[in-house]
Amino acid sequence: MSTAQDAWTQTDRAKAAAKLMLGWVALLWVIEAIDFATGHALDAYGIFPRDPDRLIGIVAHPFLHFGFGHVASNSLPLLVLGFIAALSGIRRFLAVSALNIAAVGIGAWLIAPPNSVGAGASGLVFGLFGYVVVRGFVERKPLNAAVGLALAALWGTTAFLGILPADGVGWYAHLIGLVAGVVTALFFRRPVRRPAIA
Repeated sequence: MSTAQDAWTQTDRAKAAAKLMLGWVALLWVIEAIDFATGHALDAYGIFPRDPDRLIGIVAHPFLHFGFGHVASNSLPLLVLGFIAALSGIRRFLAVSALNIAAVGIGAWLIAPPNSVGAGASGLVFGLFGYVVVRGFVERKPLNAAVGLALAALWGTTAFLGILPADGVGWYAHLIGLVAGVVTALFFRRPVRRPAIA
């Protein structure tokens, strides 16, 4: 018996993934415009390490940025990686993203330097990078593995530099995101279909 999910063509999946990610990135720009118009009042909802009164930052941080340059630097990788990840299913993508956001938020809240504020989608970007690169291998899907290898070749050096300790950069969020992405690829892997024996 076919399900509605099975009835979706690859074109349908691509359109849904594109709409989702274009909407997501557009939302980030709208939020940053509101932040700019309010004198950066929304920055108060970022991650304030170990402050129990600011736990909202654990969830809000990937939607907030410190200026238009910051959101611009995250927009293209989020759009590309999110689109690729969402091609395998919107619900699965949203679950992967939610777990990644939670891991980065909690991790940064626990270990970020005191008197700092964390915000930005880069932790999620690193999470999606880890997820997309590893997913094809754990599921033994040649096309997804090839896409993962291509992304690793394209952005691997940038990803490596992004997890190295550096002043003024949330490298710990990048590292946590990358690890969370790999873990979610393992957790959400689909079983390999074996041919039925007649």
